[in-house]
Amino acid sequence: MKSVKTDYHIHPNYSIDAADVSIEEYCKKALDMGFNEICFTTHVELDPVRREMDNYVMVNGKRISVLDPAWLDSYFNEIRRAQEQFKGTPLHIKAGVEIGYCPGTEKDIEKIVNNYPFDFVLGAIHCLDHIAISSMKESPRYFQPRTLDQVRRDYFTTLQELVATGLFDCLAHLDLYVRYGSRYFGPEINRIHEGIIESIFKEMAQKGMGLEINTSSRRRGLEEFHPSKEIVALAAESGITIFTVGSDAHKLEELGEYLDEAEAILEEFNLTNHVFTKRQAIPCKPVISQK
Repeated sequence: MKSVKTDYHIHPNYSIDAADVSIEEYCKKALDMGFNEICFTTHVELDPVRREMDNYVMVNGKRISVLDPAWLDSYFNEIRRAQEQFKGTPLHIKAGVEIGYCPGTEKDIEKIVNNYPFDFVLGAIHCLDHIAISSMKESPRYFQPRTLDQVRRDYFTTLQELVATGLFDCLAHLDLYVRYGSRYFGPEINRIHEGIIESIFKEMAQKGMGLEINTSSRRRGLEEFHPSKEIVALAAESGITIFTVGSDAHKLEELGEYLDEAEAILEEFNLTNHVFTKRQAIPCKPVISQK
């Protein structure tokens, strides 16, 4: 028997910051790499202050507003075609989305996630005070003028609001603030979750919300994944039982990167990787190898 191989965070060419790699191309590569299940998670950003910068997707090389249902029709049609094409192979293909949470955009989020048959809805915090902390170019504008206490307050207040909405199945790359914030605050930023994350995790557990281990940090020179092993352990202690692993691939060569290590962390803490169907979490069971 072997463990189920999954990648639950992939950005095809619908995401504005992704390479021009189609859903079909990712599926072919995933099948070649021995994946059992993958989930596409196109970026959706809804912050009205950043409308001209972020709030669109790409369809056939053209920018379309994330609120225009035409892109979702195209996206789901393409995923359905891939599901049909790869039927009979070991690869299962799921339809997901990664929504960058901005307080006050809940009605727009509901319109998107409730009107289309998503399998998986990832919630993420990419921006604080309308500045992309995930961006090397923009992040200095956020981190430079702020104290570590301000960063802590901004991030975890937003996170509490994200969880309270109940709109998301899983939380993406928790502790993303470490990516560029560590340049300003050093190792101290690795501890800002202490004393506040436990209560948030307990609410996530009550809501049946999962936590992602995101391996993209390694591509940016960080030793730990998002979140750190210490935070994964705190999540488990706080009652979270649903975990996913994702490469956050924006290019074909990033598919599946470091996911063996992410799965090893789950094994170390006796936790279970999950997949999703129609927004319901399903624990991964070992695959019986075909002889």
